[in-house]
Amino acid sequence: MVLIDFGGQLENVVTREEFPLEYASKVIADAVISDLGYGIQGRGQSLNLRDNGFQVYVGQRPSGRHYNQALADGWVPGANLLSVDEAAERADIVQFLLTDSGQKEYWPRLKELLKPGNTLVFSHGFGIVYKDQTGIVPPKDVDVVLVAPKGSGTSVRRNFLAKTGINSSYAVWQDATGQAEEKVKALGIGIGSGYLFPTTFENEVHSDLTGERGVLMGALAGIMEAQYDTLRAHGHSPSEAFNETVEELTESLIKLISEKGMDWMYNNCSETARIGALRWGPRFRDTVRPLFEALYESVVSGEESRIVLARSKEPDFKAGLDAELYRMRDSEMWKAGATVRSLRPDAEKK
Repeated sequence: MVLIDFGGQLENVVTREEFPLEYASKVIADAVISDLGYGIQGRGQSLNLRDNGFQVYVGQRPSGRHYNQALADGWVPGANLLSVDEAAERADIVQFLLTDSGQKEYWPRLKELLKPGNTLVFSHGFGIVYKDQTGIVPPKDVDVVLVAPKGSGTSVRRNFLAKTGINSSYAVWQDATGQAEEKVKALGIGIGSGYLFPTTFENEVHSDLTGERGVLMGALAGIMEAQYDTLRAHGHSPSEAFNETVEELTESLIKLISEKGMDWMYNNCSETARIGALRWGPRFRDTVRPLFEALYESVVSGEESRIVLARSKEPDFKAGLDAELYRMRDSEMWKAGATVRSLRPDAEKK
């Protein structure tokens, strides 16, 4: 590992320079990797591993909604596209990539199929950390590890094809063979991670659930809606409200932040913008900090995981979720957004 300074604190990371793909391939050269589930993470990770030369099986129910996508991606039924049970039985390394609720449901069966010396891989700490709710307690004779890409599986695949990568955290929960850490690093490189940083299962799930409900998704959507509605209430047009709330952020400012940080973005905006943002930024921070503290406590206490597992079992869960997302898509704000996107100069090229 390489010691890197992150804002004044030294942390160990694993880079592709010190742990190249060639070495990763040697670490798990003879291993059969079975990815159970071909959802968003399953698809991206499976394709990247296959393209990097690893022996990969996909376990997916023929009735599952992602089965046809697997066929379209070149997985062959009976060869490397198998039932979930058969993929698990053939594996040396089982990547458990079903949804969190799907993992809870399938775990009693998977536990029977695991063999001594297998490696059980998670991309999220949910099932293990909230074991009192999921019942997932691995046998003592298997390695249990985590590789968690810090992005959507769609981005994992896109960045791989662009020859960049998504950074991932990794952790070892149980080292039965004495080789768990080498294997998890090799898998992290194999799925195309930009670099790997160590964590624990607990820290991963606590930060991940907080981030998704907070800045990455929930808070972002809520703040955008609040600003858009305020502008509309004061007579601004839908196109103006959307451009000032979303389009400028996603098409300009976020890219500047990604390039060199927040101060770089500020320095590429007007003096008036900088003065105002520096004045109002702390007020937003102080206002929402208690909300984030409440959110974090809800995650750590297991309340958020309980809600997820309970909600996913409701008979009308899928229909209800689709209805909520439809209401979002059908709102004035996001219908205005669809029009704005269609008017981008490069829209016809996409």
